[in-house]
Amino acid sequence: MKKISILDRILLILTALLSAHQVVIGIDGLGTLAVASYTIAFGGLLLACLLLVIFGFEILDSPLVLIVSTIIPVSLSLGLVAEHLPTITSAYLFFSILGVISVAITRFVFTGRIAAVVLIIVHGIAGLTITLLPIILSLRGEMPMGYALVGIGGALMGLGGLLLSFLRTGRPILSRETILSILPGILFLTTLSITIGFIFA
Repeated sequence: MKKISILDRILLILTALLSAHQVVIGIDGLGTLAVASYTIAFGGLLLACLLLVIFGFEILDSPLVLIVSTIIPVSLSLGLVAEHLPTITSAYLFFSILGVISVAITRFVFTGRIAAVVLIIVHGIAGLTITLLPIILSLRGEMPMGYALVGIGGALMGLGGLLLSFLRTGRPILSRETILSILPGILFLTTLSITIGFIFA
């Protein structure tokens, strides 16, 4: 297992600070569900970063961290849907709850391929929502172009989630060492991009 470096810790601390800023400042003028979803997402990211700083990459093997890392994209995507697609919010809320519960159950009850497939499906839907929705809204002129940065951050988040998901299946796209080396950077760039994008909201 790769040992966490000083640079890794710095990037994770910066990510935690950006997340804490979003939790404290938040986004004004939105509905209760959207604000709560964004708060949960950035709160989960803050917790994940602190756990990595304290315990190192070994903590990634914990089922609890996996559940927290699932809540982050699911909550963020739910916030975007609640903010911009109110007509499907109830259905997406149902998916979000079911998705997190499914990941938790399969992680503790099943092992191997089943758990990995459920994880990839849930992360994939949430990741596509975070990536495509802000970009489409920006291209349509419904939101400022700077808001597309949220989508770029979502794409980075999806990349990180995909790398970790395939790592758990035993068929990683990149070596474990490489994935762990770039993970803190991906987390930082993801959070920075989303944070800046929300400024344009």
